[in-house]
Amino acid sequence: MPLVKPITAAFLAAVLTAASSAQAQTISTTGPVSRHGRATVTQTPPTIDGRLDDAAWAKAEVLTDFVQREPSEGTPVSERTEVRIVTDGEALYVAAWLYDREAAAIVPSEKIRDVTLTNSDYFAFILDTYHDRQNGFLFGTTPSGVEHDAQIIREGEGGGVFTSGQNRAQAGALGGINLNWDASWTVRTSQDSLGWYAEFRIPFSTIRYGSGTTQTWGLNIMRGIRRRNEEALWSRVSRQFSINRLSQAGTLDELAVPSQRVATVTPYVLGSSSRSYATMDAFSSTGEVGLDAKYGITPSLTLDLTYNTDFAQVEVDEQRTNLTRFPLFFPEKRPFFLENAGVFAAGTPQAVDLFFTRRIGIDSVGQPVPILGGGRLTGRIGGLTVGALQMVTDEVNGVEGNSYTVLRALRELSTRSRVGVMAVQRQRMGDGDDFNRVYGVDGRVGIGQAWTADAWAGLSDTPGLDGDATSWSARAAFQTRDWNHSVRVLKVGDAFNPEVGFMSRPAGYRFDELMLMRLVRSPRWKQVRQWNPHISLRRYVGTDGFVQSSWAHVDMTEVEFNGGGRFGPDLNIYTEGLQAPFEISPGVVLQPGQYHFSLPGLDWGSDPSAAISFLTRIEVGQFYSGHKKGGNIALTARRGAAFSSALTFDHQDVDLPEGDFTRDLIGVKLAYFFTPRIYLQSLTQYNDQAAVFTANVRFAWLRTANTGLFIVLNDGEAADSFTSWRTPLARSVTVKYSYQLGSAG
Repeated sequence: MPLVKPITAAFLAAVLTAASSAQAQTISTTGPVSRHGRATVTQTPPTIDGRLDDAAWAKAEVLTDFVQREPSEGTPVSERTEVRIVTDGEALYVAAWLYDREAAAIVPSEKIRDVTLTNSDYFAFILDTYHDRQNGFLFGTTPSGVEHDAQIIREGEGGGVFTSGQNRAQAGALGGINLNWDASWTVRTSQDSLGWYAEFRIPFSTIRYGSGTTQTWGLNIMRGIRRRNEEALWSRVSRQFSINRLSQAGTLDELAVPSQRVATVTPYVLGSSSRSYATMDAFSSTGEVGLDAKYGITPSLTLDLTYNTDFAQVEVDEQRTNLTRFPLFFPEKRPFFLENAGVFAAGTPQAVDLFFTRRIGIDSVGQPVPILGGGRLTGRIGGLTVGALQMVTDEVNGVEGNSYTVLRALRELSTRSRVGVMAVQRQRMGDGDDFNRVYGVDGRVGIGQAWTADAWAGLSDTPGLDGDATSWSARAAFQTRDWNHSVRVLKVGDAFNPEVGFMSRPAGYRFDELMLMRLVRSPRWKQVRQWNPHISLRRYVGTDGFVQSSWAHVDMTEVEFNGGGRFGPDLNIYTEGLQAPFEISPGVVLQPGQYHFSLPGLDWGSDPSAAISFLTRIEVGQFYSGHKKGGNIALTARRGAAFSSALTFDHQDVDLPEGDFTRDLIGVKLAYFFTPRIYLQSLTQYNDQAAVFTANVRFAWLRTANTGLFIVLNDGEAADSFTSWRTPLARSVTVKYSYQLGSAG
């Protein structure tokens, strides 16, 4: 790539000049102090009502002296913050006094589970129950009293590949945070003229931990004050990290834990009426029953079983425009596959995943395949993190179903390090010669707090497929408060075939990536919190030496504002190599050859906590043999904690010598939250690439762990626009009720 050297030289010169000219931000020079806390034992547990007036709290140790991570790293939290923890042998109770001298300025959130905490005031804590300083359970809430929980894997580090055209919200965490894990626990909040208060009950049966009646857990606690865009933690964490940085967490000492085991059964009943207009003359009604069961073999090893697995209540995928010749990545949303998903993660997220659960129970065009049942075993055995998954799908249209088997073992090492092995198999039922197998090994090494290196290797076995069936990757990352760099090499053999995994492009290439970023701050900047000049260089080369793709991204002007918004014009220099004709649009065919083009872009987002906010990506410039102008915008409006709406619009106007075309994608989200557990949501979308309008409406009245009553309506229409429909394609209404029985808290 001839522009690599001058781009890199310009980047280094610019950021070094900026570093020397910007005044150093004043921060505390005191290093992190080891924080220790204890849970006071009580015989009379507090009532979870958010009032914090129970006698148990008066006797508990007070955790205070919170320290800012943002905006002034190392300085005390701006508002008085106190936390107390007690236990009655069955659950862990956490109470937070979040005082505020401007209580009227406290920002609530929407009343929906797993809401984005940082868009409001919030309180959260993380429990490293095995004290391995790498994995944990995160619990949080906002003044609205919502439940927010997640499983944290590898300190939240994903290490995935960012894809051209994604904005940051679409890219997500790339694999280190499982936000879709929904556990059984309780939280209540209250608010008065002095601030707001939160009270949690976390049953020990909800989380997993090691053996022994008295244990030490990792612990950190965080408070967010939205109007100042402030985050403060009990155990100080460097500003380039977050609460997920468990290697910088404190400890919860001498915690008495029970040896009880989780044991729950969650049956469901479902009734539905549906019609596919292409194949059915009338609506067809069906009824189903099924169940999920969970049993704790030990406090740290859990068996999950499922029969007649159903996911009717799951929100549909948000559609996206695709102007590439490669598949798009859509995340898993089905509850059964989400718990402990990090145990089974191996490979490079969104590029080469050795195992991807959406290959089970969903066909190649996104239609559901009936799952007869299966089981999953996850937890710890003798210092090893283990996982085993077995699922069986039913036959479809006379074609036998498949049996899926996954085995995983990991050992957590010191200094943020780990090593693991994995095996994945798909076997056609009744045909021993129709199978696919993948074997993998992976590892990570942490060197101090700044350096991280990870690598993996895989081998596939597919009958009748000859060639290089191996794949491997190595990555090194360097992250401090001033720099964020990484380098990666990924090699995929031409016969590597993970059928139960995900690959972002066909096998047979080498991918090289270099990313350099400088993080600059100055006390002279009143509105700007941080300037992030950065470049990234990416290249895909086929095994035959042909350059399939390359992308140089240069952004010397990205800034983050104190209010939470950001602004960043950039320049993207592409090479796309076609070895076969590419029909980018019906009747518009690009011929084989090398295409070189430059595409300026702009990322711009406003304060996401405001009543009205936006996030947009705009691109105008060259595109293959011609030009393109377009982009996407997400406009969000909300009223208090009860109502929110979002309009997404993606428009691409492409002008090529081979032909002109446009692409439009419109999505509208509406949500009304009666309480954090009773809500009505809708998602309507129009995609002119498929000429389809779809609508998904969900009413939920929940109990615990995302169980309860769901009413779901779906509609699909052949359409010419968002409001002009031609003929119905499919319609359905589903009513589902699930109820959790047993000891899950």
